[in-house]
Amino acid sequence: MNLKKSYKEKYGYERIITDRNSVLTFAEADMLKLRGGGEYTIDEKGKEFALVVLYGTINVKGEDFCFENVGIRKSVFDGVGETVYVGKDTEFTVRAVGGDAKICIAKAPADRYYKPQVLKTADIKTKTLGKDSFLRTAAFNLAENAEANLLYIGEFWVENGKWASFPPHKHDVDDMPAEGFLDEIYYYEFDRPQGFGVQMVYSADKDPDKAYKVVSGDFVEIPKGYHPFSVAPGYKNYCLWIMAGKHRGIFCTTEEKHKWINS
Repeated sequence: MNLKKSYKEKYGYERIITDRNSVLTFAEADMLKLRGGGEYTIDEKGKEFALVVLYGTINVKGEDFCFENVGIRKSVFDGVGETVYVGKDTEFTVRAVGGDAKICIAKAPADRYYKPQVLKTADIKTKTLGKDSFLRTAAFNLAENAEANLLYIGEFWVENGKWASFPPHKHDVDDMPAEGFLDEIYYYEFDRPQGFGVQMVYSADKDPDKAYKVVSGDFVEIPKGYHPFSVAPGYKNYCLWIMAGKHRGIFCTTEEKHKWINS
């Protein structure tokens, strides 16, 4: 099973991880790049959406809502990604304002309608996680700050040979409150064109048991298992993480033999 997919940046709308080409249960991801003044309309039934602005500024408009000037960064290394949530069975149009804009559109099946919401910089919490060689900064873009069915989304930044998602953890069984079942997708960018990292996805039964070299534009699906990541020395990494499950939150267990690292 190949869990890696790649996106080459270009104008237009592209479906990357779908309910037809993926082993995931819930999470999907599309990419949208617009020229300044360009727009795109989405009308897909039965799903909720989260639009994370990777760079540029957008307006998002529906029948009874309009969020203007969402997104303030010039690149993914320039602060947190402002985010718009759009609920089930809601048509909406995205318009780029003032220049090009690139947006990652996460989606998942939805049983219940939640009203559209905008999460601006002031609404998004950041936190420093880990220590020493696995120190990183994380943001929680669509988390406890928003209502949703399944989507739970954030970002992290890792640099200079450090690790993330470490010690290795997983969230592939429902054993609440210790662990909840949540799909996850990682999307990566690096501060230089030649930058890269290594993403592992493995489980105790070695199904899966993968290690991928990832570069800017790559996605990796995480259907189960542990999923530590490391960036190459000298480079800075950005990762958007998209989780989807009925228990929205960080409900995960650490790989037993590596727990000592946190002591």
